Amino acid sequence: MADLDQAREWLTRADSVAVMTGAGISAESGIPTFRGSGGLWKDYKPEDLATPEAFARDPRLVWEWYNWRRETIAKAAPNAAHRALVELEIRKPRFTLITQNVDGLHDRAGSGKILKLHGDIWRMRCTACGANWPDRRVPLPKLPPHCACGGLTRPGVVWFGEPLPDGMMKEAEHAASAAQVFLVIGTSAVVHPAAGLIPYAKQSGARVIEINTEPTAYSAMVDCALLGPAGELLPKLL
Repeated sequence: MADLDQAREWLTRADSVAVMTGAGISAESGIPTFRGSGGLWKDYKPEDLATPEAFARDPRLVWEWYNWRRETIAKAAPNAAHRALVELEIRKPRFTLITQNVDGLHDRAGSGKILKLHGDIWRMRCTACGANWPDRRVPLPKLPPHCACGGLTRPGVVWFGEPLPDGMMKEAEHAASAAQVFLVIGTSAVVHPAAGLIPYAKQSGARVIEINTEPTAYSAMVDCALLGPAGELLPKLL
């Protein structure tokens, strides 16, 4: 409880806060994580489907998986942790939410200042003309979907082996370096370059608070590691 009190005090005093969220915050809304026991789909590992090579080999298979993911996400709702982050954004004059998640639950909860490191599953991108647009239809009427230009469409997400969207990491690094408190929520801290923001924030002088259901590679390095569900712990921090 002393750790929780200390973390609450740091957060209360801070004018500048940056937050990084991972799959764990969405898992509390019932969305399977990549690395959890529910991460397999039809005996395929996500790492075998979320790649440019898999899409080139079998775009329909990849789209079947993304269509299933979109249907799963559409049934989920933002939880208490998502709502607490909206409240935190309202309270803090300088606030940035950095997410590794593509599910859009932060948007649905009402967060405004979001950097989506890995893109957005509710956006489409044409592989021919480069057009980029939102599409929230569930299920999609035709797989694989095509652009108005006739080109094959892919999900608007970052796949394994692909670079992050232009300028996205620079913005995230700027937010992490300017933060007095850096909150890390529900991330396994193994996917780079996102995981590198944790030591980057600490070296820049931020108090780093981790909330996760199990220890991570950075738990020993952060200023405060709180074990438990974000939906329970985050509201207590506020």
